[in-house]
Amino acid sequence: MNDRPSVLYIDDDEGLGVLTRRALGRRGYEVEVVTSGAEGIAKAAEGGFDLVTVDHYMPGQDGLETMKQIRALPDAPPVIYVTGSEESRIAVAALKAGAIDYVVKAASDDYFDLLASAIAQALNTQRLEQAAARSADQLAASNQQLQVLLREVNHRVANSLQLVTAFVQLQARSLPDQAARAALEDTQRRISAIAQVHRRLYTSDDVETVAMDEYLASLVEELGQTWSTSAARRDLKLFAEPVRLSTDRAVAVGVIVNELISNACKYAYAADRDGEIRVRLRSEDDGRFELRVEDDGCGMPADGSIKGTGLGSKLIRSMANSLGSTLAYVDEGVGTKVTMSAAC
Repeated sequence: MNDRPSVLYIDDDEGLGVLTRRALGRRGYEVEVVTSGAEGIAKAAEGGFDLVTVDHYMPGQDGLETMKQIRALPDAPPVIYVTGSEESRIAVAALKAGAIDYVVKAASDDYFDLLASAIAQALNTQRLEQAAARSADQLAASNQQLQVLLREVNHRVANSLQLVTAFVQLQARSLPDQAARAALEDTQRRISAIAQVHRRLYTSDDVETVAMDEYLASLVEELGQTWSTSAARRDLKLFAEPVRLSTDRAVAVGVIVNELISNACKYAYAADRDGEIRVRLRSEDDGRFELRVEDDGCGMPADGSIKGTGLGSKLIRSMANSLGSTLAYVDEGVGTKVTMSAAC
């Protein structure tokens, strides 16, 4: 098997072609010489050449047109442009047309050395480009496999959390104690808020970040249906700008929103009174986002006491800390307004 690089040399100067074949042969190349652009194009189309050299001045069809047609072939080899002219405009035109290099020819050993060096460099460049393309393809394939795997993991996590939610719901229904039942129902809502994050990830093209406007829309809708009753409707409204967060940060925000809405639904309004809760999410200029949850209810207790078990407040503080933030309670008219700013 011949492992010498194969070169197609296109030049209407037959004598120089013979000399070039001999000189390049001594330097480790297999050279085939043709004397016209049309013949060179036909040979190149047959394939089997690692590189083509094209002379500029040829009768009938010059080198630029010949190279243009060769470059249009499927899997076209690299082309070195060769000419006896030292005009820079020709070199510029050849390189713009797709030549990998340019050599000024002469019937001397210096020319053959220069041509052989240009061929070696061109072939090495092509090998590097092909290796880079293969690496890029392999990386793209690996990334695609990883995305499929992550999507499957999120699918299974969401399904498992949904199953846990169902178990907790069944357990809550079986308990006669009202306080215990309420505690399990709170737990169910917390698990559901986390499950929705993973559900978003496996149904989205992006398996690494969560579209918070879409996620919060589903969460708010679910909480509105949970807390509204025939005696007292809870009108939950969302005003969210497009913000994307990583999975862990999305979970933290979801838990915070769940706890704040649940607190407002339970404590801001009387059990027989309708009430509105508003959730606002907006992006800030410095790569941060602001979350705001507000109601028009009775407001915070004057003595600062915590209603309920206090677990929800502990969860809120913990999730805010994980985001590198704290919640601020804003005194603006009636009701309770809570804001938080954190990095995306």
